[in-house]
Amino acid sequence: MKVGIMQPYFFPYIGYWQLINAVDAYVIYDDVNFIKGGWINRNNILVNGQVNFINLQTYKASPNKIINQIELLVNEMYNNKLLRKIEASYKKAPYYEEVIQLIENIIKQDEKNLAKYLANSIMKINKYLGIKTQIIMSSEIKKKYNLKGQDKVIDICKSLNATEYINAIGGIELYSKQDFITNGIQLKFLKSKEIKYKQYEDEFIPNLSIIDVMMFNSIEEINKMLNAYELL
Repeated sequence: MKVGIMQPYFFPYIGYWQLINAVDAYVIYDDVNFIKGGWINRNNILVNGQVNFINLQTYKASPNKIINQIELLVNEMYNNKLLRKIEASYKKAPYYEEVIQLIENIIKQDEKNLAKYLANSIMKINKYLGIKTQIIMSSEIKKKYNLKGQDKVIDICKSLNATEYINAIGGIELYSKQDFITNGIQLKFLKSKEIKYKQYEDEFIPNLSIIDVMMFNSIEEINKMLNAYELL
């Protein structure tokens, strides 16, 4: 049983989906602290050849709250403005017609809880891309809440009977392979290979939101990208 664990993000970049696709069960880490100024409620898209933010409006978001305690401001006017920004940026992209319907369906959902909103969006994009990985909310797993960091991750893995835990390469300094082996779990790190595709006639800008990837690439092309990584 291969397991991955990560906080939920707003339309995250391709590496996030590589991790989901690489495991049997993916845990949305919704019961850890909200990171203000991070990627949980915002991301980057391409606007006139430049990087530009899109974000979700939150109500009294604070690092003192866990992610599933954060409430969204469901504002139809703001959602329409956000959607128009995405439409204007990608209306000439080759897969615009297929993808914009998916994006609209996600943005116009009525869910006010940030964690559930993001989980819904992740599952909708998984379905579009054909990713079959089981999605589990961390808050629904029985675990020891007095644990932190690596110990908490190991406890979640043991609760799911994981034999292998795959983490993004950014966590390579945070975890000990020996500590995982002691608990009967093999630890691996996912390192993405270079991913490049045509973005209109502009110079390529990497690591933008999955929106950008979907707008410029077919599902078949994206599936190749999902496997463009190595495990260390």
